[in-house]
Amino acid sequence: MACFICRIVAREAPASIVLEDQSTVAFVDIRQPNEGHILVVPRAHIETIDLLEGTTAADLAWATVRVARAVRRAFRPPGMSVWQANGEAAGQDAPHIHFHVLPRHHGDGLLREYPDANPRTFGPADPGLERIADRVRRGLT
Repeated sequence: MACFICRIVAREAPASIVLEDQSTVAFVDIRQPNEGHILVVPRAHIETIDLLEGTTAADLAWATVRVARAVRRAFRPPGMSVWQANGEAAGQDAPHIHFHVLPRHHGDGLLREYPDANPRTFGPADPGLERIADRVRRGLT
């Protein structure tokens, strides 16, 4: 098994499991920029979010909510980031979909939304927004 997350799910690699059910597993990330960083994964090997089926997506979302609640209770952080990356360009570092639940603290310098770029900003009635929405709507069909 090449996927280290699949090895963890199969209990062939060590991990500190915090939650598991029929379709998901959550475990402590070996990288702890802030104490309490947890990964939530589906048991099935699925690489990116767009490949999820409805039931697995729902189970994964619910497990992520449960872990976020537990992290909030356990560490009482003033904030929390929950994120998921797809593909190398987005920074996905394992070929298995996983959600990060990360307690946040004021001034921790982690995960700034637009760290170095000045994103294009549209006015609320800008036709460019509708053009973008139309492309996404066409992608739904």
